[in-house]
Amino acid sequence: MKHYLYDIFIEKGFSESTAKYLNMLLLLVALLTVAFIIDYITKRLLWRVSTGIAKRTKTDFDDILIKNKLPRNVAHIIPLIIIIEFVPKVFSDFLYVENILEKSLKVIAIFLTLNIVKSILHSIRDYLKILPRYKDKPIYSYVQVFMIFMWLLTIFSVFAIITGISFWEFITSLGAVSALIILVFRDSILGFVASIQVTVNDMVRIGDWITFEKYGADGDVTEITLATVKVQNWDKTITTIPTYALISDSFKNWRGMSSSGGRRIKRSVIIKASTIRFLKDDDIERLKNIQLVTGYLTQRSKSIKADNTERNIDKSVLINGRNLTNFGVFRKYLQEYIENHSAINKEMTLMVRPLEQTPQGIPLEIYAFSSDQRWVNYEYIVGDIFDHVLAAVDYFDLEIFELTINNSTT
Repeated sequence: MKHYLYDIFIEKGFSESTAKYLNMLLLLVALLTVAFIIDYITKRLLWRVSTGIAKRTKTDFDDILIKNKLPRNVAHIIPLIIIIEFVPKVFSDFLYVENILEKSLKVIAIFLTLNIVKSILHSIRDYLKILPRYKDKPIYSYVQVFMIFMWLLTIFSVFAIITGISFWEFITSLGAVSALIILVFRDSILGFVASIQVTVNDMVRIGDWITFEKYGADGDVTEITLATVKVQNWDKTITTIPTYALISDSFKNWRGMSSSGGRRIKRSVIIKASTIRFLKDDDIERLKNIQLVTGYLTQRSKSIKADNTERNIDKSVLINGRNLTNFGVFRKYLQEYIENHSAINKEMTLMVRPLEQTPQGIPLEIYAFSSDQRWVNYEYIVGDIFDHVLAAVDYFDLEIFELTINNSTT
């Protein structure tokens, strides 16, 4: 059959050289036409079968396989096999071209295999991403690791085919250039090791809020790959961090706060030291009108008076003996206020404490946890608390430090 047309052309009076070329060209056109028709039919058939199966099944995996073009890639196998089978017959009179085409077709077959594997891996990745159990796992990293191995096998196989060396001989000859390979794939190797450590130690998950000052990242992790970690900052910008930086540098993961049931409030106001004083009896009676400290003042003032009387303290001078201060009562008031606030998590640490004195005054810090962790709501709660603090200071004859425009303090 391969010389049928050749014999016809010879009978028609064509030269042997011309007959060979015409015979080869017509056979090539016929082969490519048949391969194209079979490829088209196979693609349509596989597409209809796969979509029909996908509609009948409840799982989404088959739909994802279709989306990642697995049926289309598989459809190329049959026409490629036909071409590989018939190329030696088409180019039987052109052995040099036949050799080149056979190697080229083997290379195409290798890349077709790579595309099929790629479609399967991407389908597995996309399917696992929709499962709640794997939603926060770095699936991209694992897929990239497999794809790197597949690309290495592909490249090695292609070079082995081109050079005519067997695959295993080619692999063993790479020992001399292993240092170069390590240098070229340095980031990938580091990223691979880092992604394993990150996963095993559960350091970062997709959806975690992290702060990485070195890279200016402050937001949610949206993607973890073999080489990079993408963070969407609160201003909607994207910061890309090398994966290996997660194990070589220090960063803050706020997941513990998210899972604890509270978001920390740690903020202070500075009280002017000059406004702090002992309370007189009439001050105590006036402050008893503030309901949150009524019981405290009644019990505390009674206890202090009993102690001073027992020890025969001269109270003509206010500093003698034990006394209440407006600053101390204010601290107690804020403690009660925070403990009774509906937006504060009562099961977590809660305190109002004075910090070390500064040149401006004495910082009074509120340390507590809001029940609502959402950013906007959290800021509203903090603002509501400190609005009240600033307004309440005056009732205790205290003042907040302020810096005036002319840079003098009041």
